Amino acid sequence: MTSRSDNILSRLKEHDQTMPLHLIKLSVGTESPETLRQWQAYFGNLHGRIYHTTRMTPKRKAEILAGGSIYWVIKGAIRARQRIVDLEEFIDDERIKHCRIVLDPELFETRTWPHRAFQGWRYLSEDKCPPDEKQAGGAEALPEDMADELRELGLL
Repeated sequence: MTSRSDNILSRLKEHDQTMPLHLIKLSVGTESPETLRQWQAYFGNLHGRIYHTTRMTPKRKAEILAGGSIYWVIKGAIRARQRIVDLEEFIDDERIKHCRIVLDPELFETRTWPHRAFQGWRYLSEDKCPPDEKQAGGAEALPEDMADELRELGLL
């Protein structure tokens, strides 16, 4: 038989285990995960690390830093993700507050997951995330142009 205090302690421990929360963002101008990789390699060499600057700072920082990733929407679909390493707030020369989303350099391709355009970034819960391509299993990936055409036809 458990006491009431044991029950309360158990519930507090469950609450303490923060589930990771993810972000989703458009990768404007990117044609594929490979061109995103190339751009980030260039950016990383230039700045010594990879980050994306955004105007708004996520309020749920602890949940994001508990293993969250940024999911990249490329040409109308989520196609890749990267682990978020840190969220750094800073004020620019014009006294405007921004946030750097610091990213792990490893880019994971995901199963292609259609997603419409939006502005800024959004929170993305674990249950809404596509699996990584290597976890998707089964058939080999379709050629990019064929997948795009099938998606436009509503078949993917």
